[in-house]
Amino acid sequence: MDKSRARTLAVGMTAVSWVVTIMASGPAMAQQRPVAYPAKGQSAQQQQKDDGACYAWAKSNTGIDPAMANTAPPPQGGPAVGGGERVGGAARGALGGAVIGGIAGDAGKGAAAGAAVGTMAGGARARQNKRNAEANAQAQSAGAMDTYYRAYGACMEGRGYSIR
Repeated sequence: MDKSRARTLAVGMTAVSWVVTIMASGPAMAQQRPVAYPAKGQSAQQQQKDDGACYAWAKSNTGIDPAMANTAPPPQGGPAVGGGERVGGAARGALGGAVIGGIAGDAGKGAAAGAAVGTMAGGARARQNKRNAEANAQAQSAGAMDTYYRAYGACMEGRGYSIR
């Protein structure tokens, strides 16, 4: 692997690790469920009734069910769940290794070494793609919950509660 490609891969991996770190802390930074305080002297029974009604209203108006929004998507199969990244990396590495090996006098050894390096690079690419997909799914879930909580809070405010 040439130096510029290695540098690009290192910078990309660093950027991805930062994104994953930020996304992993996203749920902690995401908007929390709003707390409703009775502003007009509503009883605990009335608040419970209004809470249930606003839960249903926010769910129907946003299409988001908070009970389902926090569940993780089903795991994908395979060790790195690649879209052929390892095979493609091996093929590119073998081709490049054969060319370099041909120049050096042993195309077979060059192809084998290139295939091994290409397979590792392809595996790293597959893992990076998987992490990116997981981070995107987590961000979408957090955004959906924010939308739901805004709708829930608006409903409860409309019923005379102070929302925090």
